[in-house]
Amino acid sequence: MDGVCGQSVQVCGPDIGSKDDFETFVKQHMKAAYLTALGLVGNREDALELSQEAFFRAYKHYDQLNSKGKFFPWFYQILRNLCFSHLRKRRVRKTSSLDNVEEGGPEPEIGDHFDPETIAERNESKDRIWRAIGRLDEKHREVIILRHFRNLSYDDMAKLLFCNRGTVTSRLFYARQRLKEILEQESGASDAKCSAGEPRKGGQTL
Repeated sequence: MDGVCGQSVQVCGPDIGSKDDFETFVKQHMKAAYLTALGLVGNREDALELSQEAFFRAYKHYDQLNSKGKFFPWFYQILRNLCFSHLRKRRVRKTSSLDNVEEGGPEPEIGDHFDPETIAERNESKDRIWRAIGRLDEKHREVIILRHFRNLSYDDMAKLLFCNRGTVTSRLFYARQRLKEILEQESGASDAKCSAGEPRKGGQTL
């Protein structure tokens, strides 16, 4: 999975001396913040809005940063909290929409979901991976994104997540296992459909 949207994130670079240095920080980390948010929420417009909101909140609350702390780990907590809050609200909207359908209401809005097609260049294999990632819970989706798509080391991940390396290792192991299970389930379902004579992409049947 390495390199699908890979860009290394500098976690422990120089700290920002003051708000005057903030513009430089934004320029350096804007793309990384956007791609991280995109990996977590799976929607381009939402990712752009959330990453911009994270920068705004970081600037607004800069004085709350401990002078001994590094800026990016602090900023990342703002970004991930915004993304996770967005995902929780999205699940509530989705549940509400499904309830409306059951009661004879309108269909749920299209696009309010984790959409693999918006993240990477169209490729069936990549789409399968992103669909599977979208089915992971938040903390396991997060470690997959940070390790395989943001190319962070275990130590840097531990600093961002404020936990020890062992926790990161354990969480990533489970996330990979769960991702493998989902991909195998999808593969099995696809094979079953093809065996029943359903067309593959391109209109071909087995």
